[in-house]
Amino acid sequence: MSTVWYRGRLGDVCRVVPGYAFKSSDWRTAGIPVVKIKNITGNNSVDLATTDCVPESLLTQRLQKFVIKDGDILVAMTGATAGKVGRVRTNRILLLNQRVAKIVAVDADPDFIWAVVSSQEYQEKFFYLADGAAQPNMSGSQIEGVDVPLPPRPAQQRIAGILSAYDELIENNQQRIRILESMASALYREWFVHFRFPGHEHHPRVASTLGEIPHGWKVNTAKNILARRPAGSVYREADVKPEGAIPVIDQSTSELLGFHDNAPDHSASSALPIAIFGDHTCKMQLLIEPFSVGPNVVPFVASQDMPTAYVFYAVNSLVHTQEYKRHWIPLSAKEVVVADRMTAKRFSSLIRPMLVTQETHRKAIRNLRRTRDLLLPRLLSGQIEARPPEP
Repeated sequence: MSTVWYRGRLGDVCRVVPGYAFKSSDWRTAGIPVVKIKNITGNNSVDLATTDCVPESLLTQRLQKFVIKDGDILVAMTGATAGKVGRVRTNRILLLNQRVAKIVAVDADPDFIWAVVSSQEYQEKFFYLADGAAQPNMSGSQIEGVDVPLPPRPAQQRIAGILSAYDELIENNQQRIRILESMASALYREWFVHFRFPGHEHHPRVASTLGEIPHGWKVNTAKNILARRPAGSVYREADVKPEGAIPVIDQSTSELLGFHDNAPDHSASSALPIAIFGDHTCKMQLLIEPFSVGPNVVPFVASQDMPTAYVFYAVNSLVHTQEYKRHWIPLSAKEVVVADRMTAKRFSSLIRPMLVTQETHRKAIRNLRRTRDLLLPRLLSGQIEARPPEP
């Protein structure tokens, strides 16, 4: 086995398989889950909590190459998340939709390929492959053409083993964030969907356009409880850097665009959080530290002296992106049940410690990713030749 390290095309050692174009009539609420562009979260994972499905009868020999298995590497090929990658972790049978591709290691260690393509450097390389002003898009052949380091298999396994320790710590922190988010969402549903809030026994139900609601609560449109804030300085990819004092939040499902060292445009805190809405992607996030925003990000707070944390959960998930268009106006037109101010503030105070703990885990993830990305080129340096050796 060769001991020479060299560089080559990703396609020299991997196959890139774009997903299948299912028909609109194929979609079901149950059946075989299909991974779509919306499931590539941008935090190096694939969100399988909500998936569209197709009938099991479609899983014929013709579609076998679009089956996804545990450990597969996926890359978003178009839209706001173009270039973002994720690794599937599941025991279920899944299928791959168009606009997403899987990277299949053929003559390389799959964990090593994951270590390379999941780095910030390579996700940026994938992103810049995408062309098209209205809808950035890349092809499978473009992805296969990306230049990658190709050390011998033992070195690949050693590098993957070192970096997997960081991946495990990152996943542990992400899991803790998901648990806290689930706890806050469950509390919101218990109080404001099932109406089992403290003292609910003393609030008889009254009729409304959204069904029976507690006496003293109202039905309102979202625009009447949201106060949109000016975006301030809108930062783009070229304006940010990997490290800095102030995070820049973008509209993709990834956590952020980058950092800068200027004054923040939005001074969020745990006492006065600020929410953001991705106008094209419908991403929502509640922030408790100073930040700035990227393009098409709408910062907002609550109006009418309501707590922003409560209003965030009230409007979260009211709209979902179906196509590349603006969604703030459709969100604003949605009707919501609005609780009395005292109950809303009580809910907000209960979830505040959860928000602080989540932010601690997010900072830990950023530090781990930064260290991982700095470590990868060091592991690969010093032994790379410009071309593969002659046979």
